[in-house]
Order: sequence, then C-alpha cells, then structure tokens
Amino acid sequence: MRIPYFATILVVGCLSTPATAKPITYKGGWAVMAMNDAAQNSLHAYYTVDPKLSVGYAGEYRRDKEYQQHVLAANFLLKRWNNPDSQANVFLQSGVGIAQSDAGDFDNRFAPAAFTGILADWEDRRYFVSFENRLQYAGDIDKSYWQQARVGVAPYIGDYGDVHTWLMLQVEHAPSDRYPVTITPVVRLFKGTTMLEAGVSTRGDLLFNLNLTF
Repeated sequence: MRIPYFATILVVGCLSTPATAKPITYKGGWAVMAMNDAAQNSLHAYYTVDPKLSVGYAGEYRRDKEYQQHVLAANFLLKRWNNPDSQANVFLQSGVGIAQSDAGDFDNRFAPAAFTGILADWEDRRYFVSFENRLQYAGDIDKSYWQQARVGVAPYIGDYGDVHTWLMLQVEHAPSDRYPVTITPVVRLFKGTTMLEAGVSTRGDLLFNLNLTF
C-alpha cells in the first residue's frame, strides 16, 4: 500500500544566508520537509535538540522500487566552519525502522530498514555547493547507494526580508536505478523561514520542494 504523499523536499535549517537548507535548525525548532521527484516521495519532520543534533521521523516511498519505509532518524552536525562571508557544514544523517514492499514477489513483505550518509555544503551570499550521499539497506527489498551534488549562483544579492533567488544545477547518481544519472536545473526562492524549489530534469521529471521551519 502506498503512502498518500504530497509534494516536496529538503530540510530548512540555519537561516543566516539565502542558500541554506540544512537538517538542523535552532534549539527547540521544528523542520518539516516533504519531497517529490523522479525517484521518490517523502515526508521528514525533525526537532532540534541542540545546535548539533536533530531527531524525528522520516517516511519515504520509492516509486521505482515500489516500497515504503518509516524510520526514526537523527542528524548530527559533525563540523561547522563560520567565516566572515561564508559558512561550511558537514552532517551525518542516519535512520532505522521498517520497510514494506509493493513489488511483485515481495508484495506486502516487511523488512528492517536503515540508512546512513553525509551531507556537506559550502555557501556565501553569491555561490553554493553541496554533496549528499546515502547507503540504504532494507533486507531483500533494497540494498542501494545514492549520491547527489549541487552547484548554485544567486543572480542578485538581496537584503534581509527580500525574496532571494538561486539558480542551481543538481546531478544525482543512483547506480541501481533504471536511469543511473539524473540532471535537473532548479530554481530556489527563499524568504524568511520558507524556501521553495522547482525544477525539471533533462528527462522531463518534475522536482518540487517546500521547506518550513517553526
């Protein structure tokens, strides 16, 4: 049975610059993210325990492999570099839970699920780069690896409270997928604690991300 998913993705965090999208917010804050792209739909909700740790729920449905998973997840800030005009971060993202398959011989089969990976980024007010990967395990349902890189540029430098715009190029690599490489130009709009992203891959797949913190 599929999860009745929504649209969107990426966690919002430290809002000091317009490009920010991170899995840890301020202490006591919540980040909610929903995602919809060519490979999956997902909903993540995290509570920030302290500036180096957030915990919460991650629910995902992989359309290509026809399974869903529900996990308890945690995000750890491993390292942060605060410079006068830029910031860089490295996070560890992990979760454990259960997966349920809808696919063929595995229909309605359950298996333990777990994932782990690194999110690293660097940004200033003009440029942005990031790298993220994930090692996924769900018994006989799925054993896979995925990685994604982004580069971005802001066409103008806005003031606090303005709508900020970023133009990004996203490249995904998933060796076990039907199409191992996906390239997606993305437009990001950012104002206050709300971030919206939209894009279309070179194969015509839609990406739409909405990020909120509170």
